[in-house]
Amino acid sequence: MINNQLYKSKYLTIFKRLGSHSVFALIALIVIGGATRVMEAGLACPDWPLCYGSFLPFKHMNLRVFLEWFHRLDAFLVGILILFKFALSIVWKNEIPNWLPKTYSLLLFLVIVQGSFGALTVINLLDSYTVTGHLLIAFLLLITTISINQNLENDDIEKPFFWWRLLFLVPLLLTLIQSFIGVRLSSTWSAHICLSFNKQCLILNTHKLFAFPIAFSILLIIAIAIYKRSLLNENWKYLTTLIFLLFSQVTLGVLSLKTNLNEPIFIIGHQLNSSLFIAILTTLIFRNPFTKKGLNHSLNPQTVGINS
Repeated sequence: MINNQLYKSKYLTIFKRLGSHSVFALIALIVIGGATRVMEAGLACPDWPLCYGSFLPFKHMNLRVFLEWFHRLDAFLVGILILFKFALSIVWKNEIPNWLPKTYSLLLFLVIVQGSFGALTVINLLDSYTVTGHLLIAFLLLITTISINQNLENDDIEKPFFWWRLLFLVPLLLTLIQSFIGVRLSSTWSAHICLSFNKQCLILNTHKLFAFPIAFSILLIIAIAIYKRSLLNENWKYLTTLIFLLFSQVTLGVLSLKTNLNEPIFIIGHQLNSSLFIAILTTLIFRNPFTKKGLNHSLNPQTVGINS
């Protein structure tokens, strides 16, 4: 039997704080990884896990070496943080829900796989499929971490809105596919070849076209939220952020192509934006759509006007 009072007052707060730090660290990890790829610094440290045989390669330090070194350092810290959360969940397993140690063990497994892909990225000399897998596993880590955080927030919800959550699952899956296409685009140099020689344009054109169903699915969700007014009132901050990220992502993508991919700031911003986009979508899937006026315990069709 879980001691809810102890769980809420002490352990829940600790896991929430660690979870928030993990989300920020993972987004930073993804963005730094994108910057490393854009700056062609993936092999700046020729060995792994050290860099030029040392933990801090002062003698070889330049911008590219620093990016790759800092990317590995961030990954190491993320791994330590997740390992720490897993250890706490084992120590406090009698005072927390049974699902928490299990999900942290999944996170720990993903970290090990992610680290393995990081090593293979160097060993295989930036093989396109390895780089792609490396990024997608990072996104899985981000999604899993956010889902755990939201379930900690919603530990006392009795009746979640599955139909509302499923609406966000569509753009999330589409965005993950779009990210897969995007990393293939950069890791195979297809974008440069297409823009320079008008060849191998299939991946680039597919990346462009995939923006339309993502935009349509988001706009459809906004329209539904406006129609079901209470959903809009309770989630307007997240939905507004989602719209802003959607338009800024399109803008950054267009600017990247207009500058022939010669401005790293646009490409890195594009990567950051996609990470935030995935984070917001995941949050909306797993969070309780109602947080005020005691609606957590009285969710029913009339509350959101389903029958209106």
